[in-house]
Amino acid sequence: MGRRSDHSRAELREIIIAEGHRQMENVGFAHFSAREVAKRIGYSIGTIYNVFGSYDELISAINGRTLDLWRDYLESRLEGAGGDRLKLAVDAYFEFAVVHRHAWAALYDFRLPDDIAPPEDYLEKVTAIVRIVTREVARALPEARTAEAEPLARSLLATVHGHCFFTLNGTFRILGERDPLSAALERVSDALARRT
Repeated sequence: MGRRSDHSRAELREIIIAEGHRQMENVGFAHFSAREVAKRIGYSIGTIYNVFGSYDELISAINGRTLDLWRDYLESRLEGAGGDRLKLAVDAYFEFAVVHRHAWAALYDFRLPDDIAPPEDYLEKVTAIVRIVTREVARALPEARTAEAEPLARSLLATVHGHCFFTLNGTFRILGERDPLSAALERVSDALARRT
């Protein structure tokens, strides 16, 4: 890879995010190293901090890439689908988390200090995923109850996330749950049934 003068700031940003995301996918947040990213792209660690300003901003940008991929995956799985689209969305949640295990976990392993707000574009990426789920929950609700879709979507995301997290970290195996995906789908169905 070239020296500092070979790339614009925007190009450097993309190169760093791409390599950072590749590393996050491979080793996870606990073993992530900004120095390793710098080494692999042929730039100094100072260049990374010059582009991103801080370690927190770097990780937020890398996690933002994961959110983009997740949004696109959900939309592609739902595009043109009929039938039980909410089940398909839950399946897609589990599938994405399994395939992108380390990068998905990094979304939750990394936390900004309490006095620092997440970047606006990061919040927009989170909102985009919640919006997809809200849309699918609204489709599954009776028309008279679609106003309940957004709070219900947040609650169902937490439920599905918990099932997925316990699956990936081995907790469900210890607890004897043999089919966590089906258990998550049952909880979603129960919540919807109470609103029909």
